Amino acid sequence: MANITLALDDDLLTASRAYAERHQVALNALVRSLLETTVRPSSAAWVDECFARLDAAGGDSRGLTWQRDQIRPPAGAAVRR
Repeated sequence: MANITLALDDDLLTASRAYAERHQVALNALVRSLLETTVRPSSAAWVDECFARLDAAGGDSRGLTWQRDQIRPPAGAAVRR
């Protein structure tokens, strides 16, 4: 495992150590976990982000509805791509 060096403001370092202690975790493990979460988001986070984007898009069907057979081509029909 590689080592890295970080430059932090003294207040941030103090607060980080206090946070790690309150959560009974080493500061090194806390930083590793935060980086892992940020750099390699889980598939659940990806799904949450997709739904958040859909919600933010503000789409509106204006009450229009449809049935599956209205939008799906009949079996055996040629599909244009």
